[in-house]
Amino acid sequence: MSYKLPPALLLFAVLLSSIIVSAQVKKSSAKVVSERRDREIAARFAPVFQQGLGDRRRADLITNFDFDGDWRGDNNWSHTDQESFRMRAFVYYAVSETPTHFFVHYAVFHPRDYKGGAARGAILSQLIREGVRRGGKYDPTGLSQDAVLAHENDMEGCLVVAAKSGDDPARAAVVFVETLAHDRFLKYVPEGSQLVGFQRVRVEGQYPLLYVEPKGHGVSAYDPDDDAKRSRDGTLEYRYAGRAEDPSGRSSGMVGYELLSIYDTLWPRARKSPNVTFGEKYNYGTRSVSVVHKSGRAVTRRVRLGVLGVAFKGGVGASNVARPPWGWFDREEREQPLGAWFFDPASVVKRHFNLGADFSHSYLHAPFLGVRR
Repeated sequence: MSYKLPPALLLFAVLLSSIIVSAQVKKSSAKVVSERRDREIAARFAPVFQQGLGDRRRADLITNFDFDGDWRGDNNWSHTDQESFRMRAFVYYAVSETPTHFFVHYAVFHPRDYKGGAARGAILSQLIREGVRRGGKYDPTGLSQDAVLAHENDMEGCLVVAAKSGDDPARAAVVFVETLAHDRFLKYVPEGSQLVGFQRVRVEGQYPLLYVEPKGHGVSAYDPDDDAKRSRDGTLEYRYAGRAEDPSGRSSGMVGYELLSIYDTLWPRARKSPNVTFGEKYNYGTRSVSVVHKSGRAVTRRVRLGVLGVAFKGGVGASNVARPPWGWFDREEREQPLGAWFFDPASVVKRHFNLGADFSHSYLHAPFLGVRR
């Protein structure tokens, strides 16, 4: 026995289906537009990275986490030596926006941190780890300085802050730069800034010039006159080019890099950890953040972040040490909530640079907190 819907009910079902499809299309279209704008902003302020090279050159090449074709973190150390895996140049990014400023995080990945040497540093790290496992002192070797602790995977980077002049990124100007170097946030203002008490960073156009050290890969401002930032084994200059070049076999010259959205690559895997990518997790709980309401006024919103992958899975040397940007911290600011520098950069920058009320910390756009334009 067949049953036919009354014409009026059938028409209602068709209209409802059409409304739902239309809403989905609009949402998808808005997401695409927002992602394009994020990329435009990230490209506008993409840093120039002077990458120092050490005696294990391939381990100093900036690349993507899945350079070897998979998302496993515990095979990147061994795959670094296999030349069949190309070290194409990629830099990860994430964009937030307030009424007054753009905030762009950039993260550079290396498959190895080989401080202390590829062999010696890894062995010492493993000895320290074994001491901890057996319930001994943190460092039974007495050699736990940063200089000797090697580990699988490495990710460090920077935050570039640009003052807006309208909505067009092309009219914005870089006003602050912070970099991560071995669990320290280094704070810079561009040369010519009126702010005093801060280190200077050179800005070419609107591209900050940064230096990535060999072996340990800490990031700092680049000074061509600083002999400490000249590698005897060569230096590669990474510039945004919209394409990922492979500099294997070279020890100098320019390398074009491509941008990768953190939101579309690392983030989904972090939300499903632990897994082959992330070996450690952390409960970020619920955070309060200021957002701009449609009315134009600032309101406080509670955002639940929950449990996220906080360290990449790595088995060589010190295990599960390398962190994504939401796991970065300043060891001199351990009282601050983990991830604040990434999830709420406006509030952190406002505090770091002692800024006034005209520096907004209310977000128009913060996708990792569920806030979109």
